[in-house]
Amino acid sequence: MPRSIAKGRRAFLKRSVVPVDVTRAHGVGDLVEQFRSTSIQARNLGRCLEVWENALRDPKRPTILLGLSGPLIAAGLRKVLRDLVEWGVVDVVVSTGAVLYQDLYQSIGGRHWMGTPTADDVELRRLYLDRIYDTYVDELKFEETDRFIGKITEKFPRRPASSREFLGFLGKKFPDRDSILSTAARRGVPVFSPALIDSSIGIGLTLYHQANRGRADRFILDAVRDNYELVQILSHSPRTAVIYIGGGTPKNWINDGIVMANYAFGREGEGHYYALQITTDVPHWGGLSGSTLDEAQSWGKISATATRSMAHVEASIGLPLLVGALWDRRRRWQPRTRLRFDWTGDQVKIRRQRS
Repeated sequence: MPRSIAKGRRAFLKRSVVPVDVTRAHGVGDLVEQFRSTSIQARNLGRCLEVWENALRDPKRPTILLGLSGPLIAAGLRKVLRDLVEWGVVDVVVSTGAVLYQDLYQSIGGRHWMGTPTADDVELRRLYLDRIYDTYVDELKFEETDRFIGKITEKFPRRPASSREFLGFLGKKFPDRDSILSTAARRGVPVFSPALIDSSIGIGLTLYHQANRGRADRFILDAVRDNYELVQILSHSPRTAVIYIGGGTPKNWINDGIVMANYAFGREGEGHYYALQITTDVPHWGGLSGSTLDEAQSWGKISATATRSMAHVEASIGLPLLVGALWDRRRRWQPRTRLRFDWTGDQVKIRRQRS
């Protein structure tokens, strides 16, 4: 064999795949750690764990933003998401309205029921049951939740406000310790939903609007203020990390925020320094949800030197594995200081505090 070929082969053949050995996996943390030496999406998921742990252990204390989209509550991930907030492994939550609505739906007694994707949907409609793939929800309870949101909004200050302020208000109205919104409110974690009206929360707000038409003194959702508040957080963060479960508006909005902070608000820094994503979408359709984290580097949204990983795994499988591994290996990143967000209008001061 010519030397040039032998040398070229050695450059490629540096590490062999190590078979997963479940008999030596002492917990989910060990199992996901083993994934790093395998292939296909297992390797990518193992690298996601590495990225998240690196962000948690970084002495520069990155601000970690969690982006949520997809049927996560229907998939049974409500407490997994709540625990991320409770443990302090995320600092800011950005979500579709649908995820947060279904969190509220459960807080007022709604449930998700095991069903089948082959159900007779016409019959379900007759019975006022809605289907989310293989899961049923109660349309009557949805209507009750919509009307509850409309009614409780009457108690919110009659002025323009961001989704962060409104969602914090909703979170304080429920003592539900399994609730994402309630836990975030108790822990002082900002929750944004830049497309809040594209959900059943928007239906509740429409009911509120209907009841208050013609009044100058009414609550108005100020979406542009959302942008400004996010940029305030990013501008005060020496380094940022992003975790995307799914894609959609939360991913695009957080990524756009770092661009706004850098060129429109004078933030001196890079794109997001750590980035990981779990998604079932793929990049070759050109959509945002499946676009690679590498592609985001061309926009300056992800740092040129970022530690990053993208796993094409369905969230109901991938997220519990990742979060279970984090909890299993918590001694690696605990204790972690929390961020305290002190808001005065749309201005924020951020301080570190112990958990």
